[in-house]
Amino acid sequence: MAEQSSTPHQAASSDIRQDPGLQKLLSRMPAEVADSFNEQQLSHLRLALGARQWGKHQFDLRGTLRLFRWRYYYVFVAGRNLRDGNRSSQQLPRLMLAVIISILLVVSAAVGLLLLYLLKSALGIDLFEGFSLGIWGWFKSL
Repeated sequence: MAEQSSTPHQAASSDIRQDPGLQKLLSRMPAEVADSFNEQQLSHLRLALGARQWGKHQFDLRGTLRLFRWRYYYVFVAGRNLRDGNRSSQQLPRLMLAVIISILLVVSAAVGLLLLYLLKSALGIDLFEGFSLGIWGWFKSL
């Protein structure tokens, strides 16, 4: 009778080892470590691997597109970053955002000043007698 009870247990243990997610995880570690997990530990590992929250995004657009003989899928998700990250991994995106905003502000200010200069020149207003940057002449020649 003891043999029969150990057979289903072994079958369940071997069944859980057939899980593709667990196989991938166990293949990344030394064989002696992978073989040391019991059924309960493996079931908790499988539960932890399956506990990812993929579907909770503020914007989630998924679909398929058929082009000629092939079908392609697309996924576009966006939302608030809820991942835990160390301080250095959070500082780089903030620095990049600050650089991008600074560049946009400088370009916007330059375009604004150029438009104001062209408007001033079109209206014939001279701020300094006998001085011109030559932008109005270049603009008229376009």
